[in-house]
Amino acid sequence: MTRELIVPRRFCGPPSSGNGGWTSGALAALVDPDPRARSWPTVRVALRQPPPLDTPMSVADEDGATVATFGGAVVARASIVDDEPVVVEPVSPAEARAAMASYPGLVSHPFPTCFACGTDRAEGDGLRIFAGPVTEQDGATRIAAVWRPHPSTGDDFQQTRDELPRASLPVTWAALDCIGGWAGDLTERLMVLVGMTARVDALPVIGEEHVVVGLARGQEGRKTFTASALYDSDGRVVATAEHVWVAVDPAAFA
Repeated sequence: MTRELIVPRRFCGPPSSGNGGWTSGALAALVDPDPRARSWPTVRVALRQPPPLDTPMSVADEDGATVATFGGAVVARASIVDDEPVVVEPVSPAEARAAMASYPGLVSHPFPTCFACGTDRAEGDGLRIFAGPVTEQDGATRIAAVWRPHPSTGDDFQQTRDELPRASLPVTWAALDCIGGWAGDLTERLMVLVGMTARVDALPVIGEEHVVVGLARGQEGRKTFTASALYDSDGRVVATAEHVWVAVDPAAFA
């Protein structure tokens, strides 16, 4: 069965392409599209090229994967996997809130219109997850921010699942996305997301303060590896993710 995936311009990363986390989450939702699910399988998404905005992509099942294509070329491929993403250790809301004042993107941001972390996005439009450094985890850089999902990030169908309004699955993936790039030092190394593996145990509740934590996991050539986790107001893990980033030429985004 062929379906369509559209990334609305609101959910951009760089100005001319989709936020990698939102796009990955939207494709992951088509892998197991049960709106009443209380948790989702772990899904790995490979991003092969920048997702186009406001443009239908064809989605079809191929060899056990859910694949989005545009103009005959693969944009993203999603598959259910058995792996469990690394869980980044929690940070207290107070520490995460204080860290936001040191968010590097407040000084210099390569993509200020990014849906997840852009400084040019207004409250209620972008997620404005502005993560700053916190205590290290086993000697590795860790950053954190607080995030309170806005009503505009929800989906109507979720009202059929329980009495709590919740952010959508694509938005949850987006919240787990860019914090990884900043943990991997996006200020020194311009990178784009090329792979993301996420497990969502529960969608974040609208209006509830959450803590998002990112962790640097090393580099290999042009690739950078990171992880992230989302905690609810009771300190429970809502979702976890691992990322693969690749360094790019800044001139490509001039």
